[in-house]
Amino acid sequence: MTALLKAIAEAGERLVKASNGEIDFDAQQALWRGDELELASPGLWSPNRHCRLIQTKDDWIAVSLARQDDIDLLPAWIGTEFDAEPWEALITTAAQRTAKDMVETAIGLHLPVALAGESDPLDPPLLPDGNTAASTILDLSALWAGPYCGGLLAEAGHRVIKIESPGRPDPTALHTPKLNNRLNGKKEHRCMNLATPDLLEMIDNARVIITSARPHALARLGLNEKQVFVRNPDLLWIAITAHGWNEKAAMRVGFGDDCAVAGGLINWDEETKPQFIGDALADPLTGLMAATLALEALDSDKAGLLDISLARTAATFARKMT
Repeated sequence: MTALLKAIAEAGERLVKASNGEIDFDAQQALWRGDELELASPGLWSPNRHCRLIQTKDDWIAVSLARQDDIDLLPAWIGTEFDAEPWEALITTAAQRTAKDMVETAIGLHLPVALAGESDPLDPPLLPDGNTAASTILDLSALWAGPYCGGLLAEAGHRVIKIESPGRPDPTALHTPKLNNRLNGKKEHRCMNLATPDLLEMIDNARVIITSARPHALARLGLNEKQVFVRNPDLLWIAITAHGWNEKAAMRVGFGDDCAVAGGLINWDEETKPQFIGDALADPLTGLMAATLALEALDSDKAGLLDISLARTAATFARKMT
């Protein structure tokens, strides 16, 4: 963890520089999401006990089961029913199948499953020039990574408006109010139906939008990448996803713990078993990276889509630790 904190502190220096000294960054605080949750020590289980490292016939995978919908899909994934506790059935099945088979089948079912160390680090962004006087940032994201990015941009002095659907509000305020205050306390807030022309009009006049949904889900709201940039070619779109914005990666589901494993942010014990090293690490690291790249892009008058995935961000930090 010491090596990771050093890497985060170095990334924080870059963030502070990009904000012209406006952000007061602390590496330990960046990883803290409040004391409302009961977190255990990391090991084969993540501290929140929603994700577990599981050994297959030939490798290790991370499986997140934070949602009832994912548990309901387990029989279709592992090919067997189970009693009240799903993990033992999953562990037994995984031991008889290859990691590639387990992950590919899970992807087809939209389950948050990742192969340990599968992801490459982020590529340097190549963005076109923009030319706009607009300054408003619209934060359409939820949970941790996207809102943290928006919170850092607000701390840097930008006007950030957090937009939430009345039918699907961000659950962070309910479950971790202290984290919510840190992420969203300096933003303006607006509750509105996202599937309306009003949102598109706001995006037409925005400098930045932050999203954390997959492309096909955003397209259903009218946020089609090509059409959005036709309407506002000077927009900077910070697209935060689990594994990436394009091709097969765009359909994958993931959370902070399994994406951290995908990026290789794990330790190995003396028995060569992988161990989690923190709580949902890919989330805050992605928020930090996205905010830094956004501030640098804004300072250089860049536009376009900034593709920031949790898994590849985790891989970027894992490489810094070696």
